[in-house]
Amino acid sequence: MKTVNMHDAKTNLSRLVEAALGGEPFVIARAGKPLVKVVALEPADLTGRRIGFLAGAKVPDDFDTMGEDQIETAFGGA
Repeated sequence: MKTVNMHDAKTNLSRLVEAALGGEPFVIARAGKPLVKVVALEPADLTGRRIGFLAGAKVPDDFDTMGEDQIETAFGGA
């Protein structure tokens, strides 16, 4: 596994991240001491995600002022 020092990691971060995404993880070191390992994350599984589940939902006309009195009272208003 490739080890790069902190300065080189800052200078070449974009290129190093692209390499990690391509399956080449790397270690960032300071003064020769390994600090962190950088690896690509697994892609998120979005198969169970529900898109448009609020379709048809109705928003009340007074939505911006709903519960105004209770909120004001709860936070020390008159």
